[in-house]
Amino acid sequence: MTILLFKLLVTPVFIGAVTLAGRRWGPAASGMLMGLPLTSGPISLFLALQYGPGFARRAAVGNLAGQAAVCGFCLAYGVAARTRSWAVSALASLATFLALVALCQRHAWSLGSAALLVLAAIALARRFLPAQDGSAAQAAPPRWDLPARMLVATAFVLALTAGARALGPQLSGLVAPFPVFGVVLAAFTHHRQGPAAAASLLRGNVQGSVAFLAFFGVVGLGLGRGPLAATYGLAALAALATSAATFWAVRKPLDELLHVH
Repeated sequence: MTILLFKLLVTPVFIGAVTLAGRRWGPAASGMLMGLPLTSGPISLFLALQYGPGFARRAAVGNLAGQAAVCGFCLAYGVAARTRSWAVSALASLATFLALVALCQRHAWSLGSAALLVLAAIALARRFLPAQDGSAAQAAPPRWDLPARMLVATAFVLALTAGARALGPQLSGLVAPFPVFGVVLAAFTHHRQGPAAAASLLRGNVQGSVAFLAFFGVVGLGLGRGPLAATYGLAALAALATSAATFWAVRKPLDELLHVH
């Protein structure tokens, strides 16, 4: 009962806080924040509490491979959006994510190999997604956006943690980064502002995957070697620091370019 209450309280509060932060600091921050482990992070903690650090450590490896599939999702949406509608692009990108998850499930990943897979996926997606030019403003979100995110995230966390033992640690980790918010925001932006704006949002998601890698790298290395609170606290700090550094590194050249022109 204590863990259930923790899930019901922590997940929506966390999602709501990050969503409002993204709105406060603009679309570039929103894209970066999408790359943070907003649902998979809490899921990992709950797996450790329910099934033990060993299970959560193996799931963390799956989380990393799953984030590589998210990068594939972003690339597939960006490519499809050049010539297709938001609905077709959303279906194609989700199909790509599921296909990549199925392929990843056939391989026994280590923490190192999964980390290398994420880095390769980030590089590939950054190479072929259109560059962010800063010209498009973020579309105003509908009123239902924030409560819907909180509700969907909480339901997803409850469902996945309840079925984690049946799925096993690797598959649980693989499906945890499922791009629930990514597909909604990309489709909404695509419909309101066009494919270039959607690609910019997705590019931010890909860049934010570096913070995801930092989080689960710490979790994968730390679980079983120290207290849970210390491991997840350090992972959260690593993810936030990496996200801030990535945002500054990407935003600074963009600001200079806009200042010149």
